[in-house]
Amino acid sequence: MTQDEAKALVGKRAVEFVKDGMAVGLGTGSTSTLFIKALGERVKQGLKIRCVASSDASHNLAASLGMDITTLDKLPELDVYIDGADEVAPGLTLIKGGGGAMLREKIVASSAKKFIVVVDQTKVVKVLGRFPLPVEVIKMALPLVHSKLAALGLNPSQRPAKSGEGPYLTDEGNYILDCACGQIPDPAATAAAIRDIVGVVEHGLFLNMASLALIAGDGGVTEMYP
Repeated sequence: MTQDEAKALVGKRAVEFVKDGMAVGLGTGSTSTLFIKALGERVKQGLKIRCVASSDASHNLAASLGMDITTLDKLPELDVYIDGADEVAPGLTLIKGGGGAMLREKIVASSAKKFIVVVDQTKVVKVLGRFPLPVEVIKMALPLVHSKLAALGLNPSQRPAKSGEGPYLTDEGNYILDCACGQIPDPAATAAAIRDIVGVVEHGLFLNMASLALIAGDGGVTEMYP
C-alpha cells in the first residue's frame, strides 16, 4: 500500500465516526483533504451535518463540495474534530503544524468533544521530534523568539513561503519557526518552555487532546488510544 492509498483508506474510515446531525470540525493537510472529500460524498448521499474548518483551504474545499460550512462564532461546540498529524507518539502526543495551521487546528480541536487523529503508519513514532516542531510567532517578536528558542537548544529556522519567495505566513498573518530539535523526551516541559516566551502565538505540540488515532497500514486501519 502506498502512502497516498493509506491516507485515502484512513480518511474513508474516519467518515464512519460522523453521524447524522453532528457538528464536525474539519482538519487541514493531505490526509484531512481526503477525509473531507470522502465526507463530501456522504453529504451528497444525504448526511446532514454542519462543519467548521481549521484553515481557509479546508473551508473552501468543504464549500466547493456543497457542505454546510460555518464558523466557530456560529457553531462554538463541536461533536468531533478529525485531523491528521505529522507525528503520533505513545499517549497520543502529537506534533502538528507541518501545513502551517496548528493555531486554528488547536482552537477547533479544543471546541470538540472528541478529537480523532487520522494518519498513515509512517507518522507513528516512539518519541516525538523527528519532524521539526513548528512555532507560530508574531512578526515583531521574530528576533526575540528565535533567540530564546535557540537558547533552549531547539534549533529554530524561519519557514519560507511555498513559492520560495519571502517568508511563510499563516492564515493569521504570523511567521513560523520550525525547530529541528531532535527527540523530545518530555513534551510537556518543552511545551511549557516555549509558551513562556513572549511573542509565541502557538506551538505544534498537541498534548492530552486526542482521544483516538486511526492508523492506516498494510494490515488495514488500526486504532490507538491514549
